[in-house]
Amino acid sequence: MTTKKRKAAKHPAKKASKRRSKRAAKAAAGGAAKPAALPSPRSAMATAANSKRPADERVAAMARASAAVCESDENLQKLLGVLRDQGEPIQVRLGALHAVQAAAFAVAEFEPCRGDYVAALREVATDPNPELRQRALGTLASDKDGFAQKKLLEGLRKPEKALVPPEKALQLLAYDAHGDAYKAAREVLKDPPNPEAKREALRLLSADANAAPMLEKVLLDKGEDRENRQIAAAALHALRPDRMQARARDIVLDAGEYPEIQATSLTALTQFGDEGELGGDQALLDRVGALKAASPAKVKQGARRFLDRYVR
Repeated sequence: MTTKKRKAAKHPAKKASKRRSKRAAKAAAGGAAKPAALPSPRSAMATAANSKRPADERVAAMARASAAVCESDENLQKLLGVLRDQGEPIQVRLGALHAVQAAAFAVAEFEPCRGDYVAALREVATDPNPELRQRALGTLASDKDGFAQKKLLEGLRKPEKALVPPEKALQLLAYDAHGDAYKAAREVLKDPPNPEAKREALRLLSADANAAPMLEKVLLDKGEDRENRQIAAAALHALRPDRMQARARDIVLDAGEYPEIQATSLTALTQFGDEGELGGDQALLDRVGALKAASPAKVKQGARRFLDRYVR
């Protein structure tokens, strides 16, 4: 008898206990709960389109279903049907929109689906739900869709027909700014319905070279909103640097002026100023030296660059 067998014969109970422990460990390992497999995109599509399932379950399924949207026309129409259906919960309709939007990132695969998708977006752009309207118009406007632009402009001209607030309409028109959009922004600037709309009108006009006189007027109006004046200063600097430079010296010399507007003015003088003229302007040099010594960081930086150019 070997040594190993003699030891086993001496302790049979201990050996049996070890065998039982090993079997129990294997059984426990085999019976451990495994994480549930995620549903396939096709299975998720069935759940997403099933109006009898809970809303949160359908929304979660839609995130998985996006990969199957263009596998068949049936799948596409299921989600577009949910998107259009005003009887569906709004979170489910928004989930359908997100799923189709995600599918649209695969541009080549989605191209056959695009016509129906755009038609559905145009339909829900006039939906009673304001969030869905805004999402649909935003998606269309980002693609420079003519229907969306027409509706946005109509809402600015006739507020009773507006699909979104005027400030949002101006933001969306900026995706494809052109003559009609600039004209609408000028009208808003003349008689703004609220401060946010006025600000968005200024931002939109920042790309219109013909708006320079209006922007200059806003810049020089010290009773105007601080942010509006800064938008006007930055826009004027980009569109008509000569006009900004003409105003910049007085702005820098004004001890009561806002720092961010002085920073923009210093940039205009540094980039486009006449070296002979400004290098000999002692009052301006002294003022910029004082700004460099004690001002917010952005103004100090602008002052330093100005002096680096004009002081030898």
